[in-house]
Amino acid sequence: VQLQASGGGLVQAGGSLRLSCAAPGRAFSVDAMGWFRRAPGKEREFVAAVSRRGGGTSYADSVKGRFTISRDNAKNTVSLQMNSLKPEDTAVYYCAASKQYNSGWRAGRGYDYWGQGTQVTVSS
Repeated sequence: VQLQASGGGLVQAGGSLRLSCAAPGRAFSVDAMGWFRRAPGKEREFVAAVSRRGGGTSYADSVKGRFTISRDNAKNTVSLQMNSLKPEDTAVYYCAASKQYNSGWRAGRGYDYWGQGTQVTVSS
């Protein structure tokens, strides 16, 4: 099962982009949904996540106050609004979802389904 991510691109520092991701159909059940990224030469890192229950959110310190994650449970989609982008935000961004609830969702653990990745490039 693969999630479908879209919305990456090239933007100048200080600009904004919005990423979107969809699970395959409204009948496909997922719990937490999140975003991760991998910059060139670095390991994949957690960016943000949102729970299915109550809409609780979690963010990496590096993006707090600049990125906002949201989801539409009816459509099984998750979005990441990225504002005040910096060159260090340049990476391939991946959406992810967990099959069922797990206590590690806020820390980026327990994600079972992944998208194909979308490139975000921020020029200085």
